[in-house]
Parts: sequence; structure tokens; C-alpha cells
Amino acid sequence: MHNLKGGCHCGNISVDYSTSIAPEDSAPRACQCSFCRKHQSRAVSDPTGSLKFTIHKQSEVNRYTFGIGSCQFLVCCRCGVYVGAFMPDPDDTTGYATLMANALDAQGRYPQATPTVYDGEDGVGKKDRRRRVWTPAVLETIN
Repeated sequence: MHNLKGGCHCGNISVDYSTSIAPEDSAPRACQCSFCRKHQSRAVSDPTGSLKFTIHKQSEVNRYTFGIGSCQFLVCCRCGVYVGAFMPDPDDTTGYATLMANALDAQGRYPQATPTVYDGEDGVGKKDRRRRVWTPAVLETIN
């Protein structure tokens, strides 16, 4: 198991990621939606792993939503880093998430991202795919 740490630039959002996939063996995805393209996303996930986001100051985090509104894109308002996307299931603290490899301390060990297109998925299809592919996750807010 690989236990990886990271977070946003200022430390307001921290990340603990446990995965059976070595960074060098992962396949980061570059979603081609307009939000992810603007953030040059390199999304990684492991459905057999675990992920914990810790928000130290909630008032300085934007939980941005768009499209079908099923997930929250966690962006630090203080430093501007997009850390990952969290889909609550069934409540606000547990769910599924994808993580930006660039937010990990080991970011340099990850390969380049492969462009991935999810056009044609309806809301149910998106949620089902995320439950299958994304990492089981916890979102904790300290303040």
C-alpha cells in the first residue's frame, strides 16, 4: 500500500491518500470538460484505496458545483489550487472522490494524463461510473 500526502499550496486543504497503485503505474485522466481543461487536471483514483480530505478553514474553500451538481470541486480560495472532486454518498462526510495528482507531494512520480471524454453520460451514468472508479473518501472540516 502506498500512503501519499499532499494538499493545496497554502495547506488549508490537506490530503491523505492510500492506494495499491504506485504513482508510476497509475493512469492519470485529463477530463476534457471546460472546468478540468482550465485547471489542467491530472485526476487519479483507486476504488480499492481510501482518501481523506481535511479542510482546515471552511470559509476559505470553494465547493464549486456545475453540470448535474452531483459533486463538489474542492478549490482553495486562499491559494487557488484545485485539489479534487468529492461526490457525497449518502451524506456530506463520506462518498467518493478523485484526486488531482498535482496536489500530491509525489506529483512528479505520476505520468502525464490521458485526455478522457465523458460526453454522452447522463446523470445516473456519471454517478455510477464515479462509484465504480473513484476512491472511497471522507471529507473532514476542522473549522
